[in-house]
Amino acid sequence: MGLIIGLTGGIGSGKTSVSDRFQAFGIDIIDADIASRTVVEPGQPALNAISDKFGADILRDDGNLDRAKLRQIIFSDSHAKHWLEGLLHPLIQQEITRLLAASTSAYCFFVSPLLFESGQNTLCDRVLLVDVPKAVQIERTMARDNNNREQVVAIINQQADRHMRQQQADDILCNDQGLDYLTGEVERLHQYYLSLAATKAP
Repeated sequence: MGLIIGLTGGIGSGKTSVSDRFQAFGIDIIDADIASRTVVEPGQPALNAISDKFGADILRDDGNLDRAKLRQIIFSDSHAKHWLEGLLHPLIQQEITRLLAASTSAYCFFVSPLLFESGQNTLCDRVLLVDVPKAVQIERTMARDNNNREQVVAIINQQADRHMRQQQADDILCNDQGLDYLTGEVERLHQYYLSLAATKAP
């Protein structure tokens, strides 16, 4: 397996803008959110188990999981939340491991908003933090998701502390200085990661 760079950051930090630019260089992007959706697609054993547990009305008319309905259940029922985590976490981990092993680019990114909170940073050789001040997170998320300030602040407070992320990351990309700066930083880091990948033992 080649060099794996973890990519994380708080809500509204611009992780997708960063990963899109690395992807433009031909770098494989493995996304924890996509892996978590894959394991509950129609036909997957996990979706059948969820339907058996919570009833057929947890599915939408097209057979896909009704995520909003499931969220309501697990937020109000801690036992249901633990059951769901016990079912999905091992499956998501397997899917992530499979995707990382299948990567063919010089190095790859593993994108996870909860990289440190979930312990998934142990899968990575290095971690790149996309970092912005809290005020920028709030403004961007309110504009993007049409949420009010209180909702956004509540989400931020549930995520890892910004200072903790900064302490644990190997590299930090400050994403509050415009697109030209961001593009230049991505190009610089890309060259750096290529050099690290070339020296990593096979």
